[in-house]
Amino acid sequence: MNVLRSLLFYTVFYAATVYYVSASVLMAWFAPRHIRRFPDAWSRFHRTCMRVLLGITVRETGSRPQGTALYAIKHESFFEAIDLPNTLDFPVPFGKEELYRLPGFGRAAKAYGSVTVHREQGAKALRAMLAEARTFIGTGRPLAIFPEGTRVPHGTRPPLQAGFAGIYKLLGLPVVPVAVDSGTLYHRWWKRPGTITLHFGEPIPPGLPRDEIEARVHAAINLLNTP
Repeated sequence: MNVLRSLLFYTVFYAATVYYVSASVLMAWFAPRHIRRFPDAWSRFHRTCMRVLLGITVRETGSRPQGTALYAIKHESFFEAIDLPNTLDFPVPFGKEELYRLPGFGRAAKAYGSVTVHREQGAKALRAMLAEARTFIGTGRPLAIFPEGTRVPHGTRPPLQAGFAGIYKLLGLPVVPVAVDSGTLYHRWWKRPGTITLHFGEPIPPGLPRDEIEARVHAAINLLNTP
């Protein structure tokens, strides 16, 4: 049954994805101010497909603070990236540089509002990334980052990427750690029914030493990370 559910999910969701991505690219060219509706609708459609076709529901615990914050999210599967416009209200994601090289994606992502992560280019790239991120601080939009840098299997606890502490320090924003346990259900070819939990931890204030912010974020995003 899980195989049939998954095959139907892939057929329906990724066929619709072609439409949503194409519409986003066209909107980025001709009406960039109105692009938000398509990524948001795509993310909502994904939730519907998960619930109806896969039998996967999403539960949220904890609460989000008022105002702009940097959300540090555990990344166990594609679920977190696709669901981001559902998880947060009009988020500004930090995305890997390689993604912006995909035809049409870079323009659409910039029109929506995002920050490019250049992981191998040193201090100059970090300054450019921070300059991008600061343009969104006054808008009230939440910033979202996967501090481990990539998807990791459920039950593993890799260290945070070195650049996370620098971003935290220089942006001067509170950090909201978000724990996720999607890997046990979603990070597999044949997905399983069940409930994914998103837990919003207590906000961590700006200005903490590097060792402390890394330790607190690492512990909080792994709250649901039981083998």
